[in-house]
Amino acid sequence: MADSTESKQSLPQRWVVMGVSGCGKSAVGQLLADRLGVSHFEGDAYHPPANIEKMAAGMPLDDSDRHGWLILLQQRIADAANKGIGLVLSCSALKRRYRDLLREGDPHLLFLHLDGDRELIAERMRARSNHFMPVALLDSQFRDLERLQPDESGLAVDIRLPPEALAGQAQQYAKQRGMTGSAEQGENA
Repeated sequence: MADSTESKQSLPQRWVVMGVSGCGKSAVGQLLADRLGVSHFEGDAYHPPANIEKMAAGMPLDDSDRHGWLILLQQRIADAANKGIGLVLSCSALKRRYRDLLREGDPHLLFLHLDGDRELIAERMRARSNHFMPVALLDSQFRDLERLQPDESGLAVDIRLPPEALAGQAQQYAKQRGMTGSAEQGENA
């Protein structure tokens, strides 16, 4: 019979790169996925058109708007877990209950919270083009943000660091916990 260390080491990494809009989830998520040799999925791509239209019009989403979207993401995570493969998902996951819902797809899910101050993030949002999320919604995102709790698997990192360093911190966190992250896991979920 395998001991718990062996079974823990056989777990491929499944990450949610989380935080408010404009913090760098997509860029860091892709870097982390590349480093791990797994697929990266952009959570925004799963929003229904009504959610995109609502945000583009400057109206924040509420819990009911997000529920169906989170269920789709949870299914994507569960599919990867059932196949025994890793993935990285970029998703705001602002509230604890949202993260709990995502964790229902995989109790070993890890979270990388890209943390930064409002001014820096607003500056980054103004610099990007062709994104549906207006800077006007940033305050509502910060109001909804519930930081990772001690009982949640994951870590918060400072977005003032280069994206490569942030991805490296995630890898180090998982390595310290004996989790794998090699290219063998890179099948599409």
